[in-house]
Amino acid sequence: MDRLKGKVAVITGGSVGIGAAAATRMAEEGAAIAILDCNDQDGKALAEQLTDRGFKAGYWHCDVSKEAEVKQVLDEVAEAFGSLTVMVNNAGIAGPNKPTHELTEEEWDVVQNVNVKGVFFCIKHAIPHMRKAGVGSIINLSSIYGLISAPDIPPYHASKGAVRLMSKTDALLYATENIRSNSIHPGFIWTPLVEAHLKTTGLDPEEARKATDALHPVGHMGEPDDIAWGVVYLASDESKFVTGSELVIDGGYTAR
Repeated sequence: MDRLKGKVAVITGGSVGIGAAAATRMAEEGAAIAILDCNDQDGKALAEQLTDRGFKAGYWHCDVSKEAEVKQVLDEVAEAFGSLTVMVNNAGIAGPNKPTHELTEEEWDVVQNVNVKGVFFCIKHAIPHMRKAGVGSIINLSSIYGLISAPDIPPYHASKGAVRLMSKTDALLYATENIRSNSIHPGFIWTPLVEAHLKTTGLDPEEARKATDALHPVGHMGEPDDIAWGVVYLASDESKFVTGSELVIDGGYTAR
């Protein structure tokens, strides 16, 4: 119950799926939780649910692709909770499932603005608060597709590769300041994002799910909690010697 006692954690895309699971598990382990999202209804509901259970939690509307909005919200979180020591960059979109030669510049940019620039903005404006606190853990949600690739959704794959290297660069930049930076690489996790992506495959939804299950040596997709516990670990002092690393949670997908 106290693995994250005294931590103040911000999680983007925290209203549903992996984000909501991570927010819940971090709150249960003692962290004060700031849920950031554009999905106001689910985000507010989750924050209320956590506070009703006696945890410290709040919801802030935030479009991570807008730098001024990110800075304002992170400053408000630090003021509300007294500090900001954990930044979980979970917000992300899949983008259009088209081959590269059919993509428009706008379609490419929409994905990069959320998945890459959004991570950059959040780290940029979380760092001053972490420096003030004297400690920090940056946790970036990349993907198995930040390690390997597949013949689909090119903008998404490019963005997750960028997040992987951004994590390592920041690990080196801030290591002497007690600020750690790591990436998590989930396999397919049954979330609204994956469910929406499978609808673009042209397969029957149930067949698409079975085919995706079979991509994992364990025989099935993961659950949001599978990733949430990885977030808890990287947010905690249990991982104080872990920085610049890749935490792969993928049911064996990349072991081939």
